[in-house]
Amino acid sequence: MKIDKGVVEYVAHLGRLALEPHEIELYTAQLNSILEYMDTLNALDTEGVEATSHAIPVACVLRDDQAKDSFAVVDSTMNAPQKIGSSFKVPPIIEVEE
Repeated sequence: MKIDKGVVEYVAHLGRLALEPHEIELYTAQLNSILEYMDTLNALDTEGVEATSHAIPVACVLRDDQAKDSFAVVDSTMNAPQKIGSSFKVPPIIEVEE
């Protein structure tokens, strides 16, 4: 398949893009180059080649989550500038009109 200026202009129109004449020339050449490369890839014999999702093996390097005890509520709120009960008091970010 060969891309011509008309196709580039049509796609630009669909995308509501205002292209300059030199951009139309540039994009026409670039799209044709991409399609030529795709034709090269399509011509390759891939019979018997196993499909892959990654070029190299991928393994998870994260550790498993382990539940363990944390700070007591009293210890975690001990240095809080302001608190309400066992929670931190923070300034409001959304003002509510009453």
